[in-house]
Amino acid sequence: MFPSLGMPELILIIVLALIIFGPRKLPEVGKSLGKTLGEFRRASISSFGEVTKVKEEISNEVQQVKEVIKEPPKA
Repeated sequence: MFPSLGMPELILIIVLALIIFGPRKLPEVGKSLGKTLGEFRRASISSFGEVTKVKEEISNEVQQVKEVIKEPPKA
């Protein structure tokens, strides 16, 4: 998705951030960015857990249908 960032790219990003936000605002911006990324990660993990749960429920339903299909018809 993204190419790997080397040291020159990281230095350029840091210099641009210092120029744009200034040294006084930069820690505040970093803190808010860190909080945002943490919330995004927690939401991603939560939604992944929900997807896994639904997948297991569907698998159980499919297994039950397969068992019903395998049973001989009752007379």
